[in-house]
Amino acid sequence: MTIDFEKMDGLVPGIVQDAKTGEVLMLGFLNPVSYEKTLETGFVTFWSRTRQKLWMKGETSGNRLRIVSASTDCDNDTLLFRVEVEGDGLVCHEGTVSCFTRPIETAIQTTEAASGK
Repeated sequence: MTIDFEKMDGLVPGIVQDAKTGEVLMLGFLNPVSYEKTLETGFVTFWSRTRQKLWMKGETSGNRLRIVSASTDCDNDTLLFRVEVEGDGLVCHEGTVSCFTRPIETAIQTTEAASGK
């Protein structure tokens, strides 16, 4: 499988989903080196854009992301990793299971709330 790293200047998004619950846990970015490391080890390894280095999620916390399955989208420029989380299962650095915990109110929700739906 050839992944298209060129569209985003050498990176592709990597979506991490709990294999049992289907919950989206986090999003990170991979470059060709972190992608190969991920395939070799069976644990999701990202490229840290802020630290400019490889970063195996959970290497310090113990909440490593063991891959159950991996797939790409139809354009081969986004990865989806279905994982089992090792450790206490708290993937987010803020101490939650998922990084996606902050609701955003949309226009439809505002309209429904105003109409009493």
